[in-house]
Amino acid sequence: MERTLRKACGLGLGLTLVVAFNIQVCAQKTSPSPSAAPLVLTGAIPLPNVKGRIDHFAFDPMHNRLFVSALGNNTEEIIGIGAQTVVHTISGVPTPQGVAYSPETNKLFVGSDEGKLYVYDGTTFDLITSIDFGDDVDNLRYDAPEKRLYVGFGDEKSGAIGVVDAVTNKRLDDVSKLGAHPESFQLSASGPNTYVNLPDLKQIAVVNRSTHSVTRWPIGYESNFPMALDETDHRLFVATRSPALLAVFDTSSGRLVTTLPTVQDSDDLYYDSARKRVYVCGGEGYISVFQQDDADHYKILAKVQTAIGARTAGYFGKGRKGFDRFYLAVPSRADHGAEVWIYTVQD
Repeated sequence: MERTLRKACGLGLGLTLVVAFNIQVCAQKTSPSPSAAPLVLTGAIPLPNVKGRIDHFAFDPMHNRLFVSALGNNTEEIIGIGAQTVVHTISGVPTPQGVAYSPETNKLFVGSDEGKLYVYDGTTFDLITSIDFGDDVDNLRYDAPEKRLYVGFGDEKSGAIGVVDAVTNKRLDDVSKLGAHPESFQLSASGPNTYVNLPDLKQIAVVNRSTHSVTRWPIGYESNFPMALDETDHRLFVATRSPALLAVFDTSSGRLVTTLPTVQDSDDLYYDSARKRVYVCGGEGYISVFQQDDADHYKILAKVQTAIGARTAGYFGKGRKGFDRFYLAVPSRADHGAEVWIYTVQD
């Protein structure tokens, strides 16, 4: 995900899934009862041929598929959630990072650290085309109403957010230059703003997609990689690594509302609007779960123990059958292969 941390953690945990379940149960002993735990480990999907670091997730709600960028393996893994198995592997993708699926066009988009965006047919996974962005295609965000894909790319000089028409597969002239490599960014659905983490500058950039104006919020902390957005309460959540904090911002003003200690080595962050929760995954080996009491007040709800180096996740809300699942990528360890752990989200 980030330019400055290219190497996998390399710390083998040596856990089996059975041990992982035992750890999860032990961690829940601090809660009133196991049923009160916000995330309960209920399964695992093997990634039998995956080695090295795992990066971003995407979800296909129409066909119940999960897409996992195996960056260190140069593959994109397609998982059938119902069958809980890898149903297809796209090989030869150089250091895949961001991934997005367009249900409207049935296309899969995969970004590469080498600077290209790859476009695949969503059924056969044949390569349709590739689009050259020059350097480090990282985070991707799909805008379904507009059928547009927003692409974070570039280095400290060329960093920008570009746009691709998901129907024609053409790169548009619409480019927002940022002066640094963009990490996680979020598109506002109710307005024109895009919120972008710029860790090299210790800033959050607010890009107006209509006027292309850029407002910058200095954050005062280092390594702000993951981000999530609560549009209802006008709050932006950003996790930093130095120090390890969850920072909450008012999107109306850029004001820092509060900070709370969180997991070390954070790389993914999700907001659960139904439960008013924030989930932060980190390589330290647990998921920090925060409860939003109101827009200005938050508290730690749980520290869900996971595995060292497991810092990439996917959370997409309830599926077609009403199941609410949280997916965590666990890299291969000394005596166990890579997996995607499945957590059931509980009220």
